[in-house]
Amino acid sequence: MTQWKKINHPLMKKDAVSLLTGKPVYTQDLAPADCLIVKALRSPYAHAIVKAVNTAAAAKVPGIECIVTADDVPQKRFTIAGQTYPELSPYDRYILDKRIRYVGDPVALVAGKTEEAVDKALQIIRVEYDVLKPLLDFTKAIDNPVVVHPEADWTPKVDVGGDNTRNLIASGTDEWGDVDAVLAASEVVVDSTYHTKQVQQCMMETFRAFSYLDMHGRMTIVCSTQVPFHIRRIVANALDIPKSQIRVIKPRIGGGFGAKQTAVVEVYPAYITHITGKPALMVYSREEAMTVSAPRHEAQIHVRLGASKDGIIHGISLHSLWNGGAYGEHSPTTVTLSGHKSIPLYNKFAAYRFRYESVYTNTISAGAYRGYGATQGIFALESAVNELAVKLHMDPTALRLKNIVHEGEVMPAYFNDVSTSCTLDACIERVKEMIHWKDAYPRTVLPDGHIRGVGMSLSMQGSSIAHVDVASATIKVNDDGFYTLAIGATDMGTGCDTILAQIAAECLQCPVDHIIPRGVDTDTSPYDSGSYASSTTYLTGKAVELTCASLIKRMKTRAAAVLDCKQAEHLVFTGTSIDDPDTGKSITIKELGNGAMCGNDIALEATESHHSPTSPPPYMASAAAVDIDPETGHIDVVDFASVVDCGTVINPALAKVQVEGGIVQGIGMALTENIQMDKRGRIQNNSFMQYRMPTRQDIGSVRVEFAPSYEPQGPFGAKSIGEIVINSSAPAIADAVYNAVGIRFRELPITAERVYLALKNKD
Repeated sequence: MTQWKKINHPLMKKDAVSLLTGKPVYTQDLAPADCLIVKALRSPYAHAIVKAVNTAAAAKVPGIECIVTADDVPQKRFTIAGQTYPELSPYDRYILDKRIRYVGDPVALVAGKTEEAVDKALQIIRVEYDVLKPLLDFTKAIDNPVVVHPEADWTPKVDVGGDNTRNLIASGTDEWGDVDAVLAASEVVVDSTYHTKQVQQCMMETFRAFSYLDMHGRMTIVCSTQVPFHIRRIVANALDIPKSQIRVIKPRIGGGFGAKQTAVVEVYPAYITHITGKPALMVYSREEAMTVSAPRHEAQIHVRLGASKDGIIHGISLHSLWNGGAYGEHSPTTVTLSGHKSIPLYNKFAAYRFRYESVYTNTISAGAYRGYGATQGIFALESAVNELAVKLHMDPTALRLKNIVHEGEVMPAYFNDVSTSCTLDACIERVKEMIHWKDAYPRTVLPDGHIRGVGMSLSMQGSSIAHVDVASATIKVNDDGFYTLAIGATDMGTGCDTILAQIAAECLQCPVDHIIPRGVDTDTSPYDSGSYASSTTYLTGKAVELTCASLIKRMKTRAAAVLDCKQAEHLVFTGTSIDDPDTGKSITIKELGNGAMCGNDIALEATESHHSPTSPPPYMASAAAVDIDPETGHIDVVDFASVVDCGTVINPALAKVQVEGGIVQGIGMALTENIQMDKRGRIQNNSFMQYRMPTRQDIGSVRVEFAPSYEPQGPFGAKSIGEIVINSSAPAIADAVYNAVGIRFRELPITAERVYLALKNKD
């Protein structure tokens, strides 16, 4: 029976001291001094054919090792989406391609002994292009005369409704009931279209990787990634070599937020090592991280809601159109979450329909970003619910309480799963108290003439990918009785090493310091799908729990041999010892660990894998209070309150930081962040000087509380928390702005300029 000594305690992160003292823990810190420096020559055009690349003069620059063009690489397509096999993203890339599909697409790779030599060579290379008309407007992509991927070897591994000849990456429809009939019979209908822009993850450590051949000639890749095991497969596919010849090591990550679920950089240095036999390092500049990476998908979402006058939502229709950009990685999966992780918030409807398309354009290729498609869908649906509340003359919190999902209910829009843990109603009630909703809603005119409005939003996510993702853990008893915890999950700053150690310590009834987590090495770590899809605490945590149970059985078996006990199952594990209640004999874990090293045939080690048949949603209710200066349109988020149901909170300190960080990222998406392109497809805001992220000065009070439920499928009742926290900021702020000034903004970001112009032209 659990003592609950380590769970729900705010323990310090395992790597906190190393980070605070500046230890060399990141990828570039660990790179050998003799690495070749690798950089890419990138196209200035959004759509073109490379006719010729003249590298003769550049190759003569002292220190240049090699220059690689599309003529040199394997003609085998692959995807850089880090997803569980078989990947849903189409195989639509070469390492280098003669067809250029966006500004920044690589034309050549240059490797040299020094950065100065490489930079000089890049300036000397001359490229002859046949410039083509680009397709930049994703709303006009389907069946456009400009085809982004006309190649015959475009390869989908899974049928997701794609058709490259139509610029279609993926498409599909999911429905239940006759939504058209329900909407036609509804007394009140909302029919609105919402638009969210591409936004960047902006992690502090840019994309980087180095590679080398070990003593046996195997490729070793050390990289900042969320998906080490998928990197192994992606690089093997790209280089057309056996996966057995590749080893991937993940050191400390300086932030990922989903961007590093995509193999943005790893293939390039690996290919240079493959052809030269020498170590190679590639580090993206901030400009490259902003312009040739994997931002959130731009989306246009059409929502129709039908309700009765008493506020019951009877029908929901949601149609998502996704801009995948130049390549299809993550498009088939992100777009589906825009409906599957938004519509199930409401559960009183008689019918729903979710339709989606993701399309190719000649713009930067989009990828994974925290929230993974649910963020865009929730902005649209929650904004529509707030619009419905206005039409019904109903408090939006009351409208939600009438329609939300409750624990024990079947969710037709969530694959007919049962909501096995849910305190969403408690989240709403508590956040109303925190923001003083009764007095603050809808707005207050302040003495200085500013207007304060409050707004409301809900959000949900999932916990791993049901029936797909796999997590594993290996735990070994060492001499003196401490434990080594080997995991394949990736700590990218979230503190998962600490949380998994807490779970192991709870199971093994020992101090957390007795659990030594080991980072990811694909040669030695047990398999894990990776740190994405809100899976680490829920899925890997359960694998740790199962592994601990197996290890205790093995320890009892060994103890039974030492204690001369015929029935090991009768022994009692206390955390510090294993006792025989029948004889009074006992052996300490320290003695067991040391004794197992001599004359023993029972390995004190266990490995267990786990996958989940369900993906239980965490839930969140948020309320925003904004101050608007009507003379300038300037918006200040003065208060943001959130209450989260993530099941049992394993580490409240780390959970709170997760929520606060996600909220701030969502505020940036709502108010300031926006990847802007000119008419030629060039990204204009290519540094932090132009790309406006919120700073501490931009954020007022951010307050977080929890309304725990108990999820029976999770470790000690836990669900996920990593992604849900970004989803509610934008719709809550958009509604607060509406309540303040009476103008509904359906496109993000809601900048001061847009508010000012809207107020100026309001009449």
